[in-house]
Amino acid sequence: MAKSGARPSDSFIKQRTGSGSILRIKLENFMCHSNLQIEFGEWVNFITGQNGSGKSAILTALCVAFGCRAKGTQRAATLKDFIKTGCSYAVVHVEIKNQGEDAFKPEVYGDIIIIERRITDSTSSTVLKDRQGKKISSRREELRELVEHFNIDVENPCVVMSQDKSREFLHSGNDKDKFKFFFKATLLQQVNDLLQSIYENLKAATAIVDEMEDLIKPIEKEITELRRKIKSMEQVEEIAQKLQQLKKKLAWSWVYDVDRQLQEQTEKVVKLKDRIPTCQAKIDWELGKVEALRDRLNKKKAQVACLMDESTAMKREIESFRQSAKTAAREKIALQEEFTHKCNYVHKIKDRVGKLERQVEDINEQTMRNTQAEQSEIEEKLKYLEQEVAKVENLLYRLKEEENSLMEKVSAGRRELEHIEDMIRDHQKKQRFINSNINDLKKHQTNKVTAFGGDKVIPLLRVIERYHNRFRKPPIGPIGSHVTLVNGNKWASAVEQALGNILNAFIVTDHKDSLTLRGCANEAGYRNLKIIIYDFSRPRLNIPRHMVPQTEHPTILSVLHSDNPTVLNVLVDVNSAERQVLAENYEVGQAVAFGQRLSNLKEVFTLDGFRMFFRGSVQTTLPLSRRATRLCASFDDQIKDLELDASKEQREISQCMSRKREAEGSLEELEMKMRSLKKRRSQEENGLTKMEFEMQDLKNTVAAETEALHSSSVNELQLDIMKGREEIEEKEALLEKLQNSLEEAELKANKLKASFENLCDSAKGEIDAFEEAENELKKIEKDLQSAEAEKIHYENIMKNKVLPDIKEAEANYEELQNKRKESDQKASEICPESEIQSLGPWDGSTPEQLSAQINKMNQRLHRENQQFSDSIEDLRMMYEKLERKIAKKRKANQDSRDKLTACKAALDSRWDKFQRNATLLRRQLTWQFNAHLGKKGISGQIKVSYEHKTLSIEVKMPQDATSNSVRDTKGLSGGERSFSTLCFALALHEMTEAPFRAMDEFDVFMDAVSRKISLDALVDFAIAQGSQWMFITPHDINMVKSHERIKKQQMAAPRS
Repeated sequence: MAKSGARPSDSFIKQRTGSGSILRIKLENFMCHSNLQIEFGEWVNFITGQNGSGKSAILTALCVAFGCRAKGTQRAATLKDFIKTGCSYAVVHVEIKNQGEDAFKPEVYGDIIIIERRITDSTSSTVLKDRQGKKISSRREELRELVEHFNIDVENPCVVMSQDKSREFLHSGNDKDKFKFFFKATLLQQVNDLLQSIYENLKAATAIVDEMEDLIKPIEKEITELRRKIKSMEQVEEIAQKLQQLKKKLAWSWVYDVDRQLQEQTEKVVKLKDRIPTCQAKIDWELGKVEALRDRLNKKKAQVACLMDESTAMKREIESFRQSAKTAAREKIALQEEFTHKCNYVHKIKDRVGKLERQVEDINEQTMRNTQAEQSEIEEKLKYLEQEVAKVENLLYRLKEEENSLMEKVSAGRRELEHIEDMIRDHQKKQRFINSNINDLKKHQTNKVTAFGGDKVIPLLRVIERYHNRFRKPPIGPIGSHVTLVNGNKWASAVEQALGNILNAFIVTDHKDSLTLRGCANEAGYRNLKIIIYDFSRPRLNIPRHMVPQTEHPTILSVLHSDNPTVLNVLVDVNSAERQVLAENYEVGQAVAFGQRLSNLKEVFTLDGFRMFFRGSVQTTLPLSRRATRLCASFDDQIKDLELDASKEQREISQCMSRKREAEGSLEELEMKMRSLKKRRSQEENGLTKMEFEMQDLKNTVAAETEALHSSSVNELQLDIMKGREEIEEKEALLEKLQNSLEEAELKANKLKASFENLCDSAKGEIDAFEEAENELKKIEKDLQSAEAEKIHYENIMKNKVLPDIKEAEANYEELQNKRKESDQKASEICPESEIQSLGPWDGSTPEQLSAQINKMNQRLHRENQQFSDSIEDLRMMYEKLERKIAKKRKANQDSRDKLTACKAALDSRWDKFQRNATLLRRQLTWQFNAHLGKKGISGQIKVSYEHKTLSIEVKMPQDATSNSVRDTKGLSGGERSFSTLCFALALHEMTEAPFRAMDEFDVFMDAVSRKISLDALVDFAIAQGSQWMFITPHDINMVKSHERIKKQQMAAPRS
């Protein structure tokens, strides 16, 4: 391509292969041309020439050829005015390209369509020919069909902008004129007029239908009145029939009333007779009870007499044992007093002997003290030092042991403190994780979609909605928002672990939609979005039974539900959900995954968080992290559980902090003790060293002097001691005998006491049994009196109540039977009973109720008969006649009403679409207008008001860049205003489609710079846009850049 112009897109190339562009135009005797032929290029065509050379006639001829009226060209009032002066006819010959997939009836016309319009003074005709010039059609409908097929609207200023329209468009500063231009160029005017005309037609048709319905209203009113009369007459007949039936029922109601009384009396007799066996049974029961109580009373009296004799003997025996026990106790006390006296005497003798022995020792010690004074003093001091050294050594050993023990305790305390700090960090981490899950669940609670992808999903969905028309089919996602659990939330955690991040994925139907969705995700800031490409047209997969694991446990696919079959197909094809099995716990999962060797089994997920599968021949079990589930129908229970877990973790943290403070206090206290022990040990070691030196000095200076010890005689004292010891031995032998006698007396007293206690215990049981027997005897006597009173009571009831009531009821029954025979005879005379039975089961009405109903019906029947004079048959004939008369009219009116309603709904729908399209076109116009202005460094905006029917253009020139002021186009120069208006036109061109476009004198009111910029902009736009373009200008076009797709033609100068 040439350097100028942008490279066309693929859609542009495809469009150029279409058809509808102008190949050639021939004019004969048309306006100022006698014979003119111009061939057009497929891209951009410039036609220039002097004023009066017939440039504008070319566009006028095009409009006439495509069926435009003379007034629509703004060049003549009638078609004959286009005939050249002095000639009798004019011919416009236009050849159109008809190739490619958009060709119009190529099997009929071929690759070129020729439109030839011939104009004479009286008539004009249009002929459509094929490439060889063979006439195909001369109908205006065929031309209209061709124009609609190629979307050629020559009255649209964006398709053909004539000289007058260009001047008016470029020069006009009226906002309403610009709006009209925009409204017409975008075909909104045409659609709006069409919808308004349809509204008017519907309104008129509705009025006609309303008028037709009003015409039949008098007849309908007459039919309603007849229907009311017929219904009233039918009710009168029904009343007469019911009255006769009620009279017959009344006759038999007396019989049935007696039957009812007989039934009641029979039931009463049966009930009274049933009381006889009941009453007799109670009498017999009380009689048996009396006899049984009498037997018990006799037996209990004999038992009480026997117990009375036994208790008397037992009391005598108890008194005898009490006296023996007292005697044994007195003997024991006397022996104890004698034994105590002897023991005191022995103790006195022992004290005297001890005093004598101490006197002997004192004498010996005094003797030794006089001879060994100095040596004893040295040895005692040496011994004292040795003892002190040993004490200090023992103390140092204990201090060393305490120091080692304290060091171990300090080390243990530090380890304990580190362990507590680790526990605090673990609990804080768990608490943060739980709080994060709670916050996520609360977000998901407000919008469940955010559970699958986080906060970025909502912006992504909005971007997808904004660009929905770019997708071949709308994306599906996130997948998690399209699936639900079938049977509650039991398997929620396991299913989510199995599916993983596929719940966050989106599904598209092809690669193009995948690229579009990736662009939307980048715009929304959603990086690393998982996109799955899947054919949406595939139906729900039918998985054969032999292709799934044969187990009673559910699979992932069986516990999931989705209204979209594509979602389930993706879970099967991408994640193999039909081969993933769920298990209750670890043991069951092991049995399913590894014990049974199931075919088609991919993996097993358990509720307690394990994943089990075969990796080759190796059994693999992996623990899974537990987190809040997003597939639950409601997050309230999970939030409550997590809040409880968070509170529990907080309590654990508080407890650990308390333990940490205690451990730190204990550790500080131990360290203080350690420092104190080390200081004390150092002091004791210094003292030990001093004592060792002092002891060594004493050993070196000890002098050994010994003298013979003088012994004194102590014979007298030793003799007294021997006599005292002999007397002690004699008294101790006597004490031993007294001790034996005391033990025997104590043993005898204990035996008597035990026997007495046993006797009292056994006697207490017999006495209690005697008292209990007396109480039972009294109770039996009381029950016997009560039973005899009950027996007498029931005997009186039988005699005075039951039997007399039965006799009275039987007499009443016989009386009612006689009355029944009389009533039956009277009722049979009025009608047989079978006639009453044929009316249905008896409703239980009494004769009084039936008599009241008969009186009411007689009164009503009398009133109704006075109202109507015609018979019911005459009224029915009149009703049927009128119904036949208006039935067809009703149906026709209803059909018309239904069609109008359908049309109104369709029109309302189209009007809504029209308003949406109008809003979109307004936005599109502003964007494209600003893009074209930007080529000259200008910015601006277009404000369109459909309510006020105005369109205003505001631009901001480069010299205004430092300020915020926006100037209206009225304040611009002529060239600037022409360029901005041209940008407005180009923006409109981008919004319309046509196989060719033409602009006449588009560059008027432009200076040289604006004209150069405008021409470059037009050429670049025309080449990039793809349609065939025709630019007609009287100015020099040498400034137009050369290009292989630009064709320039010079019109011949006009003849003088």
